[in-house]
Amino acid sequence: MNNDIILQNAKRICAHVNLDPLSEATILVTGASGLIGTYFIACLRWLLEQGNNIKVYPVIFSEPPPHFSELVEHSGFEIIKTNLADFNDYQRFPESDVIIHAAGYAQPILFMNDPISTLQIHTSATVALLKRLRNNGHFLFLSSREIYSGLTNSPFSENDVGNTTPLHPRSSYIEGKRAGEAICFAYRSKGVHATSIRLGDIYGPGTRKHDKRAINSFIEKALALKKIELLDSGSSVRTFCYVSDAVELMWKILLHGKKPLYNLGGYSTLNIAELAKLIAEIIDVPIVIPSDKNGVSGAPEDLRIDLTRVEKEFGKKEYISIDEGLRATIEWQKFLYNSDLKTN
Repeated sequence: MNNDIILQNAKRICAHVNLDPLSEATILVTGASGLIGTYFIACLRWLLEQGNNIKVYPVIFSEPPPHFSELVEHSGFEIIKTNLADFNDYQRFPESDVIIHAAGYAQPILFMNDPISTLQIHTSATVALLKRLRNNGHFLFLSSREIYSGLTNSPFSENDVGNTTPLHPRSSYIEGKRAGEAICFAYRSKGVHATSIRLGDIYGPGTRKHDKRAINSFIEKALALKKIELLDSGSSVRTFCYVSDAVELMWKILLHGKKPLYNLGGYSTLNIAELAKLIAEIIDVPIVIPSDKNGVSGAPEDLRIDLTRVEKEFGKKEYISIDEGLRATIEWQKFLYNSDLKTN
């Protein structure tokens, strides 16, 4: 499978980040075959091809997609296939200089269907991974802007605290992320360089088929059904960030960040209906928007986040526009579903 766009994005990321601290490092990445994990792996593949002496352990759960399998075709990679919710498997993890904990279900339908594993991945697995971090190592925990669920008056800063209860339909995800942050902060108080990032909506090329997050679902519907039909009125507001912009900042935060916690996202803010309309216009298909406001159980209405902290520290000013990002994502999914489209 053609990985050109992923590798081009990775090369652009590496050109904007000082990755010298990775020299001679052992690096472990959980959730390695997910969208964000794929870009970390692609950056590490680029470093390996430049002759860097690093050892990379991608940790995956399910069978990887072809594009990921191609990325790890290098002697510098050693895949670990395991279930992070299994307490008996943690001893397989090597001692590492850098650990990026990007595992966990990002699609609501998945984390709501498997709440126990969702909690374990963000709690017990986080502790186990931190125990495998070498002295003076760097640890990154990918949290979520869903931490702010229940609040109003967005955008929310890192000092804000959500007010959902453990009985919330999405509590396994929200409380799991909250606990993961607390674990990282506890280790940080003991001198460990552990950092958490509350991510906004990250999108771009590199997803698997049938990903149920809004952008990917809309594109799949447009390509397969020749129309986009929303489940509700699409009034929920989101801020979207193209994956290469997000991973660029994640590397900077991981290796050079000074704070224990950062919000991270982009500046493309629109509601779900506006997002669907943009995709429909680019692909040239009709769109159906019902008047009913009922959507996915517990889905927040507005989770815009304040990016002042990350902006002040790292000074990133240029972000891929939503139009450019969507076009690249659509081209990826056309390629992804190419054989399916030919047979329909």
